[in-house]
Amino acid sequence: MAASKPRLKFPEQASAGEIIEIKALITHVMETGNRKDADGNRIPRDIIHTFTAHYDDQLIFKAEFGPGISANPFISFFLKVPGPGELWVSWKDDAGGETIERYPLNVV
Repeated sequence: MAASKPRLKFPEQASAGEIIEIKALITHVMETGNRKDADGNRIPRDIIHTFTAHYDDQLIFKAEFGPGISANPFISFFLKVPGPGELWVSWKDDAGGETIERYPLNVV
């Protein structure tokens, strides 16, 4: 199952050198692979296994998840704003889906 667009929350504007918190909520069912369907067949595992955040082309945050991750995970991390740029986040799931979302950061 592909994840839907995340809800990201961060300040509308920031100053260069300021430390800001970035919060992300990703809607994804996160099937663990341990459940069975009505016919007794195992439902294949489908979790988000990798989440990354970049500012322009620099990796600023990376998380790798296992089957214990909850559905609809909430992720929070901090960034020291280097200057004007674009924040982009991506995640990959077991079904082969990859989602990339981009957000401009207004630096004053």
